[in-house]
Amino acid sequence: MEKSQLRQLIFSFSAAEKREARKFLESPYFNQRRDVVQLFDWFCENETPEKTSAKRRLFGEKTVGDQELRLRMTYLHRLLERYIAQKETDADEVAQKLQLATAYRKRGLVTQFDRARKGLEKMMENNSLRDARYHDWQFRLHWETHQISHARNPTEYKHLRAASMAADVAYLTLKLRLVCLLTVHQTLYSVEYDTGWEAEVVDFADKNFSQTHPAVAVYLHCYRMMRHPENESHFQQFKKLLLSDNGTFSGEEMHGLFIWAINYCVRRLNAGEKRYFREVSELYKPGLESGYLLENGVLPRFTYHNVVAAGLQTGDLEWVGFFIHHYKNNLEKQYRESAFCFNLARLEFARKQYGAVLELLQKANYRDVLVNLATKTLLLKTYYELDEFDLLQSHLDAMHNYISRKRIIGYHRTNYLNVIRYTSKLLGLRFSDKNEVKKLRTAVEQEENLGEKDWFLGHLE
Repeated sequence: MEKSQLRQLIFSFSAAEKREARKFLESPYFNQRRDVVQLFDWFCENETPEKTSAKRRLFGEKTVGDQELRLRMTYLHRLLERYIAQKETDADEVAQKLQLATAYRKRGLVTQFDRARKGLEKMMENNSLRDARYHDWQFRLHWETHQISHARNPTEYKHLRAASMAADVAYLTLKLRLVCLLTVHQTLYSVEYDTGWEAEVVDFADKNFSQTHPAVAVYLHCYRMMRHPENESHFQQFKKLLLSDNGTFSGEEMHGLFIWAINYCVRRLNAGEKRYFREVSELYKPGLESGYLLENGVLPRFTYHNVVAAGLQTGDLEWVGFFIHHYKNNLEKQYRESAFCFNLARLEFARKQYGAVLELLQKANYRDVLVNLATKTLLLKTYYELDEFDLLQSHLDAMHNYISRKRIIGYHRTNYLNVIRYTSKLLGLRFSDKNEVKKLRTAVEQEENLGEKDWFLGHLE
């Protein structure tokens, strides 16, 4: 029973949703079976459900087969699926009112339909959303209104024309979003797909809708940024529209747009263009303040690491300190303490507070291999700054053994082995020999896979 879809669904509910779902089950409109409510209560009370216990709750000491229990589980599952579907419907007030308008139209209640239509028009006008869903709402409302007006006056076509226009914009906005998603997928996985229609869609949208519909303009710039990354003007236009947006898109859609803009910056950073640390920081800050970079209130730990990295590179240490503390409780609980201590240690290293770095790195258990290696690298640099060369040599040996034991992807493995190798060279370097120093500096500069290159070069000046 632990692997049943019913149990998985119930355990996805928050405490508030469990209370709400129980009220749903107790409503005679939806359910008139008491045993289903009892089964729901039993699941909520038992984290490790077991059939015998469930049967005892439902049937007492009466002997029944597993089929009887499965039937009730199936019925409960269907009701709870109806509950979560209803919950989604209730969250979309415009969709509800559109359904109401449709119901009035089907019943021939023209006065009531007109009242519902006017209310919807006002609601949509006051709503800042102008995404594909908004234009789909417009299409549906104009379509319903056309059916009413056509019955009154067969020559009337105003609403039919408006419905056609709204359908075009809804389609193009959604289609451009899908084009961007396919482009991302192609970039990441080198997948080939037919793009014969792509240029036509983009060209039509650009000529007819980009000046009048902000959602279309945003996706056009986003598409061009992805298709032509070498032309920075597309990124700058996309970024400008993104940061000036006043509610065109839902929070979920804005999340995706911010991630695409950030990933573009990461690609440029990976190509060695360090000025993009400033660009990505200018995206992280509003993305965090608006909540767009959070996922159901949770900040992914890798985003947390990357925000700190960008802030340290731009030298905005005061803001980095605020960020580390302010967003600590938005991290997943299992990674919260380790991510907090590691990133605070990075900040203290930038402040040259090396004693604080050592203290912080001892506080948490870094179970993630890559974070563990990043921690070991930070510790390595701290030992060097403190002239603790004996400790550093022992640390290098232990770090090499750790890498040998772990299965680490080639890129990361090469990077950290290079960190160890060049640190060993730095330890044995005679700084009085300028030729030897120059030779090592040249080797570091030419090394393609060395994440701490700036730190090494700083010590070879």
